[in-house]
Amino acid sequence: MTVLATKIASAFKAACLDELDAPKPGNVHIFADGHRMTAPEFLLSATAAAPAISMPRARVGTRILTAVEATLAAVGANTNLGIILLCAPLAAAADVDPPDLRSALADVLESLDTEDANLAFRAIVRASPAGLGRVEQNDVFEPATVTLRQAMVEATHRDRISYQYVSTFEDIFGRGEPLLEAALSWAPQPSWATLAVYLGFLSAFPDSHIVRKHGAEAAEEVRRNSLPFYTRLQSGENLADLLPDLLEWDRSLKVRGLNPGTSADLTVATLFTHRLRNILLSTGNSD
Repeated sequence: MTVLATKIASAFKAACLDELDAPKPGNVHIFADGHRMTAPEFLLSATAAAPAISMPRARVGTRILTAVEATLAAVGANTNLGIILLCAPLAAAADVDPPDLRSALADVLESLDTEDANLAFRAIVRASPAGLGRVEQNDVFEPATVTLRQAMVEATHRDRISYQYVSTFEDIFGRGEPLLEAALSWAPQPSWATLAVYLGFLSAFPDSHIVRKHGAEAAEEVRRNSLPFYTRLQSGENLADLLPDLLEWDRSLKVRGLNPGTSADLTVATLFTHRLRNILLSTGNSD
């Protein structure tokens, strides 16, 4: 593995661990397990997937499938499919040591082909995420007839991760990064900056993971209920006072099986992007 690939792998694992450190209501974190998954399983998943995500000069589809298979071998469950789908193109963009990460990402997404789609389809079927069903066009159970990016276009109305492939990761660069940069300026510890990003995503739009499993009404309810927590966090409220309320809401969401998994995946991708920028800056480049 090259020096750059090693740094990308470390950045991926660190981003996953940073996300686990934050008390993200409804999602797995170090304060509470949930949905029959544990924080140690996510740590093992990050460690297993990191080498695949950062494979030097590997195509995006190869990174996705290899990372999913490594995760399944390590923990026997789908813990990180969304994270992998988001971080594989970002890693491929950083792999060329570009002067501009998003421009490089645009090139990566534009170069995706049907082989990337076939590999990603195999990964999705292997991971078997909740809510996966059959569709009329670009069904993951069938051989790909379009590029991976074109396949994502068909899913944008039901999946926020697919939307990133179409918009060149607009939620990450346009929302997540600014939220993270602002939060790092006031947060007493990084985990609270991570929480600010998570709540920023969760309060901005219904979480598509919840939509797939429980419907649009439940997802909209969770979005509305996240707004007061996001406001309190942004207002500078004593974090020690906020934590018990966060964890109580966390328990109530998990009792109902409501997991804002897409918001968590977007958070990891934001943290990963931030770390990739630091890597590129350290090698003399900037965006």
